[in-house]
Amino acid sequence: MTTEQNNDQSSNTLIVNGEPLALDKHGYLLDINQWNDNVAKAFAKQEGIELNEAHWEIIYFVREFYQTYDTSPAIRALVNAMKIKFGPQVGNSRYLQRLFPDGPAKLASKLAGLPKPAKCL
Repeated sequence: MTTEQNNDQSSNTLIVNGEPLALDKHGYLLDINQWNDNVAKAFAKQEGIELNEAHWEIIYFVREFYQTYDTSPAIRALVNAMKIKFGPQVGNSRYLQRLFPDGPAKLASKLAGLPKPAKCL
C-alpha cells in the first residue's frame, strides 16, 4: 500500500495504491463509496496511529452508525450508541480518547471514510 496526500488546496487528494481519492477541505473522503480498509490505513498513517483490533471495532461501528442514521456521530451520540452495544467499558469517552487522541468522533469518522461530524469543530 502506498499513500500520499497532495497538499495543494485546489486538489486535495489521498493516493492509495496508486488511485487518487478526492478529499474535502477538511481532509475527509468526498466519496464514501471509495472507502476500504486500505483507505483507513492511509488516514491512520497520516495521523500517526497504528490500527489495532480496538480501532477497527470503532471504525466499523461508526460506519454502521452512518448507514443507520445517515450522519457521522458527534462524540456524545457515539459514546451513547457504543455504550448500548458494547457496554460501559467501551462506551465511554476516556476509552475513545485513548484510541483517537485528536478527537474520537472526528478521527474515527475520518478513518471510516465518512464526512466530518456536523457538531465537531
